[in-house]
Amino acid sequence: MKKILLIEDESALQKSLGDTFREDGFEVISALDGVTGERMAKSEKPDLIILDLILPQKDGIEVFQALKEDQTTKDIPVVILTNIERIEHVEKVLEMGAKTYLVKS
Repeated sequence: MKKILLIEDESALQKSLGDTFREDGFEVISALDGVTGERMAKSEKPDLIILDLILPQKDGIEVFQALKEDQTTKDIPVVILTNIERIEHVEKVLEMGAKTYLVKS
C-alpha cells in the first residue's frame, strides 16, 4: 500500500484529504507542524508528501529544503498545497524539485 504524508496545519483540510486518499486505498499519515512533518518524513519514508508552506514551528520551504538535502528523503515526490500565490514562491519550490504547486481556494 502506498503511503502519503500530509503536512498541513488546518486539521479540517487534513482530515478531508486523508479520508479521500484512504478511500482510494492509500495509507495516510499526518503532521500538523513542520518539525513533526520533517521527522515523520525521515522515519516513515512515505511515497508522496503533500506539504503546506505556512506551518507552525518550521515553515514548509524550510522543511522542503531539509528533505531535499537528506539522502533518505531527497527522492520522495513533494506536492506543495498552500494559500500563497506569489510567483516567487511558486518558482522557488518548483526549482527545488516540487512536483507541482497547488493553491487552496
